[in-house]
Amino acid sequence: MIINRNSEFLFGFQATMTNPNGDPDQENKPRMDYDTSTLLVSDARRKRDCRDFLKNKGYQIFVDTLADKKVPMDTMFEYVRDSWLGDKKRMEQLFAENQSLKQAWEEMLGRDENYKEAYLNKLEELKSSKKTKELATVNNLFLTEIIKRSLIDIRLFGSAMAVEGVTRTYTGPVQISWGYSLHPVELVRSSTITSIMNEDSSTFGKKYKVYYALVAHYGTMNKYSAKLTGMTEEDRDLFRHALVQGLMTNQTDSKQGQEPLFYLEIVYKPEYDVYLGDLRRFVDVKENKEDDASREVTIRSLNDLTVDFHGLNQVITDLKDKGYIEKVIGWIHPVAQEGRLLNIPAFDPVDLWEPIQRGE
Repeated sequence: MIINRNSEFLFGFQATMTNPNGDPDQENKPRMDYDTSTLLVSDARRKRDCRDFLKNKGYQIFVDTLADKKVPMDTMFEYVRDSWLGDKKRMEQLFAENQSLKQAWEEMLGRDENYKEAYLNKLEELKSSKKTKELATVNNLFLTEIIKRSLIDIRLFGSAMAVEGVTRTYTGPVQISWGYSLHPVELVRSSTITSIMNEDSSTFGKKYKVYYALVAHYGTMNKYSAKLTGMTEEDRDLFRHALVQGLMTNQTDSKQGQEPLFYLEIVYKPEYDVYLGDLRRFVDVKENKEDDASREVTIRSLNDLTVDFHGLNQVITDLKDKGYIEKVIGWIHPVAQEGRLLNIPAFDPVDLWEPIQRGE
C-alpha cells in the first residue's frame, strides 16, 4: 500500500575515534563547521549507506555502479531497461497490470513479443530520423513502472532523469537533512600514520578522526511524493532498517566506531499535512558536569553528555492531545537505554536490528 501518512524522524548515532564523512576538498578530514566545532555529515553519506545495505540484501539500486565502474545515468537506465525488455514473462505481467502502457506500446511498437528487439529497432529508426521524442510517451510510462516495481532507492530518495526523450524529476518521499553533532567536537590531534609496504620502503599518509561525536539527522516522509514514486508502507519499513543497519554495514577503517543510538518517528494521521520541523531543536544536549558547573569536561563518550528530550516530549504530547498524531515509533540502542537519554517520548517499539527479507 502506498503510504498515506506524513511522518518525520530523528536519527542519532555516535562516532568514536572515527571519520563519519570525509571532505575530499579538505584532505578527507571530517566535515566540520570550524567556527562552532560542529561535525557535519551529508545526506548523501546516509543515503549511500542505505543504498549499499539494500543492494547487499538483493534489492536493485539505480544510483549504483556497473561492473564496479561508475556510469552515467543514461547507461544505467539502458541496463535496467534492457533487463526488463529481455524478460518476456515480466513484460507480459507489466502490460496486464498497466493498460495505458500496453496501449501506448502497441501503438508505437506493435505486438511483437520480442520486446527488446522491437524496442531497439524502433529506437534506431527514430534516432536516424532524429525523432526519438516520439518514444517519450512509452518511455515515460515504462520508466515510471520500472521505478515503482524494481528501483527501491528511487522510490525512497527520488532522482532527476533525462533519458531517451524523457526528462523527469522524481522528488523523493524520504528527505534527510545534513546531520550535525549536538555538541562541540575535537579532531584527534595526531593524524599521521605509517604504512610499511616492504622492508626497503614505506609510505606515509594521514588519517583524520574525531574523538567523539553524537550526531543527529532529521528527516521527513511525504505521502504526496510517495504517490509519484510508488513508495509503500513496506518501503518505509525497509528504509528504517536500512538507516540503522546500514550505518554499521560499512565497516571500513575510517567508519568503524559508528553506532546507531536512537530512531524516533512521528507518524501523523492521514488528514494531517504539515510537520513540526527539525526535531533536533527540541533536544537539549549539555556537557555532563555532575553538579559541578565549574568542572571542565572533555567529551569522549556518551557518558560525558546529558541528552534531554523533554522539549520533544512536550510538543508530541500537545499534538497528540489535538489528535494530529497517529503514533510514535522508536528504537533505542541497548547502550543508550541505561539512563543516557532523558525524557524520551513514549513510543511503540520496533526492532530495527531485525534482519530484513532479501529482495528478488
